Amino acid sequence: MDIGPVEYAILTFPGNQFSGDVAPALAKLIESKTIRLLDLLFVGKDAEGDVLVVEFDELDELVSYRELDGEVGGILGEADIAYAAETLEPNSSAALLVWEDVWATEFARAVIDSGGELIESGRIPAEIAADVFAGLPPAD
Repeated sequence: MDIGPVEYAILTFPGNQFSGDVAPALAKLIESKTIRLLDLLFVGKDAEGDVLVVEFDELDELVSYRELDGEVGGILGEADIAYAAETLEPNSSAALLVWEDVWATEFARAVIDSGGELIESGRIPAEIAADVFAGLPPAD
């Protein structure tokens, strides 16, 4: 079975106010077959610094995430939760996501079939990319 690259992200939000505001944008990525959602959970810290883990089907505020199409669950574990929680301040929260880059599946297969292998990958921070794009002519 061919798969695209698998990525993860930890998105932090001030306060423990989980909302579904990101869900529609994530749904568009899934529906367009740009990504396939593999796992999603929410981590928070209360005022005392105690960590809590919330599945998207446990809070009414996260109801919009229930509609997402994906094979959600089983990838993120205790070590991932602990890692994400280390950076959280009290009264803050984070979403942990794991997805497959479906858009890159054909490219990944071509690289493998040609004997190539990925030796490094990374992401350029948005602030740096914005500076670079600011100096380029507008795209058609």
